[in-house]
Amino acid sequence: MFFAMEVGTRTVHILGVTAHPTAAWATRLARNLLGDRASSFRYLLRDRDSRHTQAFDAVFTADGIEILKSAPQRPRMNAHAERFIRTARAECTDQILIYNEQHLRHVLAEYAHHYNSARPHRALQLRAPADDPDVIPFPAQRIQRHDVLGGLIHEYRNTA
Repeated sequence: MFFAMEVGTRTVHILGVTAHPTAAWATRLARNLLGDRASSFRYLLRDRDSRHTQAFDAVFTADGIEILKSAPQRPRMNAHAERFIRTARAECTDQILIYNEQHLRHVLAEYAHHYNSARPHRALQLRAPADDPDVIPFPAQRIQRHDVLGGLIHEYRNTA
């Protein structure tokens, strides 16, 4: 899985899934990410994976984005990404039998939608990344449960 996270908002973008990642694949996904978002990024914090070549870095530096590489064998330097991976595994992929790449792509896309629009985050005062910060939720008259990923995750919505 190749993903990007906007650290300030905790918004996750699942960019691609493959069993055999290559440097060309990672570079293509980087170009796709920057399609219309180039002006919103200032920095890219990345690990030292061999798939992150000079061509990969050039995609970002051409748009004025500074590349910051994490130190070798220091997962805490990229703690937000490591936390998302752990959360996605615990809440989603460890609970479902994934039978092919297309199924994994679908499951991760649905989980990312849940993560961005419904899952509360402590750093965001128990709001989801897509929540409007100016809206104060009032107690609901009626709450309805909505199942995600076939009932693996439950979301609750105000219906009144």
